Amino acid sequence: MTLAHEPRDPDFEARVRDSFGRQRLMATIGARLLRISPGRVEIEMPFADGLTQQHGYVHAGVVTALVDSACGYGALSLAPPGTEVLTVEYKVNFVSPGRGERLAVSGATETPVAAMLATIITVSDSCAAANPA
Repeated sequence: MTLAHEPRDPDFEARVRDSFGRQRLMATIGARLLRISPGRVEIEMPFADGLTQQHGYVHAGVVTALVDSACGYGALSLAPPGTEVLTVEYKVNFVSPGRGERLAVSGATETPVAAMLATIITVSDSCAAANPA
């Protein structure tokens, strides 16, 4: 079953891209936006030894940052103009080790790594701007 979402902001894609461009953590780990549609954002990241844990897999903290950003930007794509989003809480289930040339992708094979359930709130742009990172 696929849910159809209607964005409240006709410029949602540009808004997501602009916000993602300001998120320094994603740039630091080499992540980039792959796909944006209403309610769904895919982010990819190349494998990097500097982001692994002791067994050579991508560290769970990095994976969590990626899925948190994907969930947040999925929510932002549906948020009204003049608002931003913040994660309130989340739960992550890890289903396989993080590996591949790109996280979860090896050649033409994609392997699920994690699933996240998140609660995300909207805040006004002015509230978000008053508390910059």
